[in-house]
Amino acid sequence: MKRKQITIMENGPYRVEGNVPLDEVIMVSQGGHREYRKARSFQTRGEYLLCRCGRTSTPPFCDGSHCKVGFDGTQTASKMPFEERARVLRGPTLDLHDDGRCAYARFCHREDGDVWSLSEKSADAHLRREAIKAACDCPTGRLVHYDKTADYAQIEPVLEPSIWILEDPDLDVSGPIYVRGGIALVGSDSSQYEIRNRYALCRCGASCNKPFCDASHVDAGFRDGIDSK
Repeated sequence: MKRKQITIMENGPYRVEGNVPLDEVIMVSQGGHREYRKARSFQTRGEYLLCRCGRTSTPPFCDGSHCKVGFDGTQTASKMPFEERARVLRGPTLDLHDDGRCAYARFCHREDGDVWSLSEKSADAHLRREAIKAACDCPTGRLVHYDKTADYAQIEPVLEPSIWILEDPDLDVSGPIYVRGGIALVGSDSSQYEIRNRYALCRCGASCNKPFCDASHVDAGFRDGIDSK
């Protein structure tokens, strides 16, 4: 079976290999927290190209528009490992490692507080569970807990390899590409990024931290047009 991998094409799309499932998923607000709701599955073959410039007429797939618009997809994000980039917030039972990569998906907020305040109050069993949920639902992989009650074990959700095309109707924008389950990411120079369980790729073309989402789609008012297709 072919390796599940995403390769960044120079100033072009993401090439996805290995028969990775592709879904459109809506991010919705429910009370004081956020949830994912699957909207549809896209039919794909073993390999497909996902738009990176934000200008395709066949979303979420590439139609060659990057060539017409002169897309500059230069990859500027650090390739340093997560643990070397992350800051650590220490709580009573959980330490929260945070590398600051934000897609403004807002899963870090729960009814009883945000992931940072909840981690600081993690001696309370309920608030500890809420802190873990807030971190694990973040699509960027920015937030990772380590369990101080279990030999400092990393806490990560178990995710099958898949790709979610995120939509954010609360802000009337289309969100990033949520890559799940440890899919390898290879740069246009053939160098490999650290393998992560979760990460979010830019697809509006405006990120200043390419290939990763930096929430620029919000300011840009990016809409992919999938609903009109």
